[in-house]
Amino acid sequence: MNVLLIYPKFPDTFWSFTYALSFIKKKAAFPPLGLLTVAAMLPEEWPRRLVDVNVNSLTNKDLLWADMAFIGGMAVQRKSAKQIIARCNALNLKVVAGGPLFTSEPHEFGKVDHLVLDEAELTLPAFLSDLQNGHLKKVYRAAGFCDLCDTPAPSWDLINMKRYASMNIQFSRGCPFNCEFCNVTALFGHRSRLKTPRQIISELDRIYVSGWRGSIFFVDDNFIGNKAYLKTHLLPALIEWRKDKKGCVFFTEASINLADDPELLDMMVTAGFDSVFIGIESPDEVSLTECHKIQNKNRDLLESVRIIHRSGLQVMGGFIVGFDSDMPSIFQRQIDFIQQSGIVTAMVGMLQAPPGTRLFDRLLRENRVVSTYSGDNVDGTTNIIPRMGIDRLLDGYQSIMKQIYSPKNYYRRVRTLLKELKTPEITQPIDIQRFLSFFRSAFRLGVLGKERFHYWQLMLWALIRTPKQIPLAITLSIFGYHYRRICERYIY
Repeated sequence: MNVLLIYPKFPDTFWSFTYALSFIKKKAAFPPLGLLTVAAMLPEEWPRRLVDVNVNSLTNKDLLWADMAFIGGMAVQRKSAKQIIARCNALNLKVVAGGPLFTSEPHEFGKVDHLVLDEAELTLPAFLSDLQNGHLKKVYRAAGFCDLCDTPAPSWDLINMKRYASMNIQFSRGCPFNCEFCNVTALFGHRSRLKTPRQIISELDRIYVSGWRGSIFFVDDNFIGNKAYLKTHLLPALIEWRKDKKGCVFFTEASINLADDPELLDMMVTAGFDSVFIGIESPDEVSLTECHKIQNKNRDLLESVRIIHRSGLQVMGGFIVGFDSDMPSIFQRQIDFIQQSGIVTAMVGMLQAPPGTRLFDRLLRENRVVSTYSGDNVDGTTNIIPRMGIDRLLDGYQSIMKQIYSPKNYYRRVRTLLKELKTPEITQPIDIQRFLSFFRSAFRLGVLGKERFHYWQLMLWALIRTPKQIPLAITLSIFGYHYRRICERYIY
């Protein structure tokens, strides 16, 4: 059985880093971790290939080689996934699909032969058994959640790591919180299910032995869902692993209560983490109450961010406007918070309702779901009717993006961050492409760019005030270029 695993195209989005990747000559930000893991679950004797259309073209030769195509992806990849399915159908190639997109919207994919949904650790074995017996079903679903101790290491041999800006790895699934708009708990539950330290170290060893020395993204939706286990098991193992390793910095996602645990912060930095994405959502307590973001309530959010920065972890933040309780003043309040916090990477989106969430169900009952969920938080769209009215929400949202990603305000935030951020002891090695990225940025941003004055002002400031952070200053300048291009394309 020749299996072709196909990863659909990501459109140009906030997190695609399309316009930043050209500075370091990479094709995509991250490899398709889900499909690489599924590949490891297939029978060993089956020949398999993987085509990530973000880095390689999908040819008819690829499709004609295969007996079956496996497709996985997220909502933002919907358009590309449907195009790939149509190509497979035209060649009478059987299609098996799974992952978040298909699990959340199975009714949208009638032309898929077999939907292997939920967690593949539970549903793929049933599919493979039925395939062997010749009694395949259209849809495979799971009744519960899997034990991650049974999850195999990804088949890294199926990709060329040099095409990617970062590798990725998964330690846990699930989140203990219950935010109304989030589909993580619908897909993976509230209990944090964990891999063992031995599994993680084994996966890291495979990546390291391959020659990788760059960043590694722990893709967990809430890395600190089980703090006690982190502090007593995983982080000590990561710290020990790092003792004879050079390079490989980590980043991840976590909740704001990370700021409440100095020991955990210190251990994460010692283990090699240098940044963390946190859902801030709103500085308004009423809005946080509305969306059940209880972990963000009754705290000084600005001070929490500063505590994390001072530990050595850069905070990347998610923000939302368009809650029912939001007043017109929320737009300026969001701008003020983002600027004061020094959160350089600020993902601001209008409230959307992903299928499967409690928000989707509530707004569906209120006849306020009006279109398909795009899966892109920063494309200037929403699939709901906002209480304040779509025109007012869109105007306010555009005003936020125009202000926070104007060169003046963006570079000001970079300086605020660098003033507060403790310089990490562990940094990513500067390879030839990252070295050359300085010269590319100096020309494209410092000579041709509209932001050239702010760019050189930052470089001079960093050289005098915090020279060890100049590589980060360059990286953030390049990110800013990408964010502005995305804003110009979708929002302005």
